[in-house]
Amino acid sequence: MIREGKIAGRAVLIAGQPGTGKTAIAMGMAKALGEDVPFTMMAGSEIFSLEMSKTEALTQAFRRSIGVRIKEETEIIEGEVVEIEIDKSLTSGAKTGRITLKTTDIETQYDLGQKMIEAIQKEKIIAGDVITIDKASGKITRLGRSFARSSDYDAIGGNVRFVQCPEGELQKRKEVVHTVTLHEIDVINSRTQGFIALFSGEVGEIKQEIRDQIDQKVAEWREDGRAEIVPGVLFIDEVHMLDLECFAYVNRAIESESSPIVIMATNRGITKIRQTNQISPHGLPLDLLDRLLIITTKPSTEEEIKEILDIRCQEEDVEMTEDAKELLTKIGINTFFIILIRC
Repeated sequence: MIREGKIAGRAVLIAGQPGTGKTAIAMGMAKALGEDVPFTMMAGSEIFSLEMSKTEALTQAFRRSIGVRIKEETEIIEGEVVEIEIDKSLTSGAKTGRITLKTTDIETQYDLGQKMIEAIQKEKIIAGDVITIDKASGKITRLGRSFARSSDYDAIGGNVRFVQCPEGELQKRKEVVHTVTLHEIDVINSRTQGFIALFSGEVGEIKQEIRDQIDQKVAEWREDGRAEIVPGVLFIDEVHMLDLECFAYVNRAIESESSPIVIMATNRGITKIRQTNQISPHGLPLDLLDRLLIITTKPSTEEEIKEILDIRCQEEDVEMTEDAKELLTKIGINTFFIILIRC
């Protein structure tokens, strides 16, 4: 349903007692949607412990769950290293060098600056390696070892990768795809230190004007074909801990065109909505419940626990006797436990 877009404007509520796999289902859905699909997990109680307003915390969580896949073309030099010459001045100590690269059709020599020489020495590039050089940033990437040099050494490590010598021209244009979240773009544009602000941990509140400008820019990129929106997954555990203000925000946010897939989890039945005397199923307002696809989870049966044990033993290559399996199965039926099996 999610892949076909049939869940737009709706959300999922997973209800069940602790230990029935609510979080595992949400993480499995995120993995099934794709590797670069953003997945944000938060607990309802976190919103009240952060040093910012409740709606700001929810806004950041929603924008963390929306990815932007940006496409850009870059010029690269790709070829097999024929020869590297590095000279060091006796007076100044400055290094100069030349590198000769070739493809199946052409061979060219390039002059090397100080930074390029350091990058080559750091990557331990030698003759016979197939490399790419990003012309904009100067980044050098080793693709592998040329098949033509496979017989140079009698013994070769298992981590050596052999590739064909590139064909055609040395200079090529390559499309590079980056996936970032809207929240990361917000932080970079709202702080003076830019990209470094992502690692400081203290984000604080972000002005709505900045978000509006970013949304407008992303919309322009989409029209030009340079970017596309990747709706991710926002998992809110203990959703019954939210209050009416938070529920009103979530109700409005899931109607947005670029809203992520919102998955909520709760272990409550008929209970009061937080900070009110109103009793409702799962502690959620009725207008929000009408939008939710509710999935109930139940504890694993004896046969399912045995099957989990068998799969875990196969994954970890562990031999276990039938008596041990029976004992662990009984523990799993009577108590909430986590299976920890290691080699």
